[in-house]
Amino acid sequence: MSDMVEVIIDSIRVHLMAPQRVLVLKQTDAARYLTIWVGPYEAEAITIALQEVEVARPLTHDLLKSIFTAFNARITRVEIIKLQDDIFYGNIIAETDGQEIRIDSRPSDAIAIAVRAHVPILVHMDVMDAAGMSPEQDMPAEASIPPRKEAPAPLSDEANDRLSIFKDFIDKLDIDNPDKDKPESSSP
Repeated sequence: MSDMVEVIIDSIRVHLMAPQRVLVLKQTDAARYLTIWVGPYEAEAITIALQEVEVARPLTHDLLKSIFTAFNARITRVEIIKLQDDIFYGNIIAETDGQEIRIDSRPSDAIAIAVRAHVPILVHMDVMDAAGMSPEQDMPAEASIPPRKEAPAPLSDEANDRLSIFKDFIDKLDIDNPDKDKPESSSP
């Protein structure tokens, strides 16, 4: 397991233009992040477990955890083991009768179970090296706005007329005396 790093769930982000969610994992011993696109149902399953929301009936991931327990298998960890063609591969690692069992799983499902079982989430170093991001390394040294080469085009007379309404409004504001137009309260 020395080729694995532990991560925690940093956040789950909503993509406003698509139904997918982004699961952000943070390496526990470094400022390095791994982002994984997950479906909305998996994201909700992870969120429900993180927030410890009680549901009336078991969700799929609760059911799977119960099945492990029923067969005397103890979930020990989940792993994200490979990244191939932009697809992440994972395993749920369980132990039963002194034997370690590896169950192939989508990382999102494995993480939903890990949150319920309170077990570590590990990522293979090759995956982290290929897809991990470090904010200070991945940001340009100096984000600058390129200088404008030419002056903006002059506004048309119609545009100037429309903007003059706002100019008149701003000119009428009495910034030095903001309470000037407030009615005085009467005391009883």
